[in-house]
This record gives sequence, structure tokens and C-alpha cells, in this order.
Amino acid sequence: MMESTTVTQIPIKDNLERIKSRIAAAAERAGRRPDEVTLIGATKTVPPDLIDAAVTAGLRHLGENRVQEAAPKHLALAGLHENVTWHMIGSLQSNKIRQALDTFDVIQTLDSLKLADSIARRVRDTVNVLLEVNVAGEPTKSGFTPEEVEAALRHIRSLPELKVLGLMTVAPAASDASEVRPVFRKLREMRDALGLKDLSMGMTDDFEVAVEEGATMVRIGRAIFGARPT
Repeated sequence: MMESTTVTQIPIKDNLERIKSRIAAAAERAGRRPDEVTLIGATKTVPPDLIDAAVTAGLRHLGENRVQEAAPKHLALAGLHENVTWHMIGSLQSNKIRQALDTFDVIQTLDSLKLADSIARRVRDTVNVLLEVNVAGEPTKSGFTPEEVEAALRHIRSLPELKVLGLMTVAPAASDASEVRPVFRKLREMRDALGLKDLSMGMTDDFEVAVEEGATMVRIGRAIFGARPT
């Protein structure tokens, strides 16, 4: 259940400006343009009024982890901001595919061929997807292994209903963000070898390193909306 938080309690506009400045600085350190990086607000447990405030302050991309939480928010905010893109950034269960396709513009967590085939059977036209890669091989996380990605991409590209934008990963938790730099670097090298465009990697604790290593999308929750309720 989402905890009630008023917009005035969290300086969302200021938070967004700080994050954009940090993204710009990280991009410049890597010789990149700041506009190469899309900021996705991770809105798990965030109530619609705070999401609306963030969009009013200029946020144009929203990421949700759970279909059942995202769907009512999507409905509540419908028509308020026509230029918002909704990203599925959590694991997608097969029984939630139809609802996910009605809610999200991008599925970032395509993590198996079975899921790809299931989406292709249910989508009405086409859907943008990213392949989730478990770069670090963590047993608690889903995603293709690095060795599986090339063959998986060939299969998924054969499905005309799915348009592959790029790759996505969740880095291991680390006390020092520089520790996960090799994870981001490996995903970038995979992206380049496969001829894809987008890299969704980096969250509140490590997004600057991700940007330095080539991220084109970063998924930021806590630094925009404050700590999630426990």
C-alpha cells in the first residue's frame, strides 16, 4: 500500500534539476552529450500526485515495477500528460502481459524467449522492448546470460511484433559505485557488438558511473521521490 505523501514534503523539481546536473556532468566527463541520456523516474510505491508533480516539473519517462500497481496510476494520470512514456522495469509475468501492453510503451525486462513469444502472440501491433541481461550472473536476478544474448536477439528479431531497442541490466548492490563499472562496461560492449542503440542501466546509487560507461537510459527513484516506505 502506498503511503500518503504531499507534494510539498518532497522538493521534486529541485531533485530533478540536481539529477539532471549530475547526469550532464557525468556525460561530459565521458565526452558525451547530456541529451544522449534519458531520465526515467522509477515510480514504484509513488502515489499519482507525486508523479503528476514530477511530470509537471519536466519528467517525461516513468518506470514501474508491477503491472498491478502501474495500471491504476496510468488510468489516474490519463489525459493529464500526453507526452509521457511508460516503461515496464520490473519482471513481467505471463498472466499480466495483456494488461502490461495496455499500460506500457516500452517493456525493458524481456528476459526469456518464452516471454518474447507470449508477448508476440498478444500484442495488437508492435511493442518496443529491451533485453534484460544478468551481466553479473546473480542467481536472484532474472535475465539472459551474456552468452545467450546473441542467439536470443536473432530469435526476437524474427518476431515482427517486437522492436528491440537495446539492452537493460540491474547491477549488483555495492557500497562503492565504481565497483559495478565493469558490469556497465560489459553491457555497453555487448550493445556495440550487436549493433543496438539503447542501454538502460544505472539507478540512484550508481547512475553517474552508468552514464560514464554509456547508459542511454537511467532509472531513478529515491533521488527524485525520496525514500520508499518500508
